[in-house]
Amino acid sequence: MKARHKRLGLILVGLAILGAATALVLNALEGNLSYFFSPTEVIDGTAPKDHVFRLGGMVEKGSVQRAEGGLTVHFTVTDMHKSVKVAYSGILPDLFEEGQGVIAQGKLGPDGTFVADEVLAKHDENYMPPEVADAMSKGEKARLQATAGQQP
Repeated sequence: MKARHKRLGLILVGLAILGAATALVLNALEGNLSYFFSPTEVIDGTAPKDHVFRLGGMVEKGSVQRAEGGLTVHFTVTDMHKSVKVAYSGILPDLFEEGQGVIAQGKLGPDGTFVADEVLAKHDENYMPPEVADAMSKGEKARLQATAGQQP
């Protein structure tokens, strides 16, 4: 075998190894990505059913229900247009309260309830995560369009 053929073989093997390594890295990154969805997008079916994602919006006033004798909390997240029920087992952040911005990370359950693994609350009275602020403005616009379309 000529040296030229050996070099070509080594280059092809190297490219195959590089391609396999790239595919493995991209596959690992895809499994760790967590996309953001608003309650309207979740209700409309845009959010994945079997993948972890983030749900953001405002905690609906009067929706927080704590299970007696446990750490399970049920509350509703809204973007002022549509709402999604959330179940979370664990200790909530100190800044978590009704009427405040929140981002929950988890999966959608079979009954349509969002089962959160992690809940993040805003960290001061003036801050709202950009994703939540955008979802809230879109939800408000959709609500206004829906009410304008209902009036004769």
